[in-house]
Amino acid sequence: MKKQIIPDSELIINSDGSVFHIHLLPEQLCDNIVICGDPGRVDMIASYFDTRDFEVSSREFHTIGGTYNGKPVMALSHGIGGDNIDIVMTELDALANVDFATRMPREEHRTLNIIRIGTSGGLQPYVPVGTPVIAAKALGFDGVLNYYAARNSVSDLDFEHAFCDYVKWNPLFAKPYVVDADPTLVERIGRDDMVRGYTISAVGFYGPQGREVRAELAEPELNKRIEEFEYAGGHITNYEMESAALQGLAKILGHRAITICSIIANRVATNVNPNYKTAVNDLVKTVLERLLGD
Repeated sequence: MKKQIIPDSELIINSDGSVFHIHLLPEQLCDNIVICGDPGRVDMIASYFDTRDFEVSSREFHTIGGTYNGKPVMALSHGIGGDNIDIVMTELDALANVDFATRMPREEHRTLNIIRIGTSGGLQPYVPVGTPVIAAKALGFDGVLNYYAARNSVSDLDFEHAFCDYVKWNPLFAKPYVVDADPTLVERIGRDDMVRGYTISAVGFYGPQGREVRAELAEPELNKRIEEFEYAGGHITNYEMESAALQGLAKILGHRAITICSIIANRVATNVNPNYKTAVNDLVKTVLERLLGD
């Protein structure tokens, strides 16, 4: 990372000393952060905290900080899509590793644990609704990581090439990138009750995930080829919209990140879990206990 003054235009600091979009102060940052897409879900996550010490809301970014098992923790919403992850990860890292007074990177790096809990659509019969899936490998269709110089150094290029060849990747789409989840978090949180899968982070919910409502798809057979693709004995398990950007930027910036999604619909079986909120609540409790419990 470059050691130079970061201009005002590149990292905007609000008049109260908080970082531009998520409006958090450096002293509010916790090392353990549970993130989710829905701002309303932050209250549910924080309902399991022992204490609630602060709350900040700005646009879709809602944060509650407190303690769990006596340990500091934050719940933060990121909204929908990889573009929002670009904002959240950059600003969390700035809070951890930039001195806002001097606008210089700090000499000592601070590493964050960031766990995203989300919902997802399954693509294989062995991930029925209600299954928690760890994005052991996340495939970014969003293109976010392609704008960063370290993109290739944190990506599984062999997987990427094999995937693009097999599915006959359309050159009009953003080039996919593939990033592993942090192995220490996988080991700490993953158990036999969670599938370790290959998760696609799509750039949209409808056409980019193969949903055809009224507008026709450019590649109507893409999902079929995705479902058939196999690499190192594994298959693409599910679709969501944020895990690849999260895991990729975390690796570039020196943090630990993982995504765990509850499958709320199976695209192959075309069924949906109408009670998915209960499954997500149970997943939140499990993650907090495995991350911060004794």
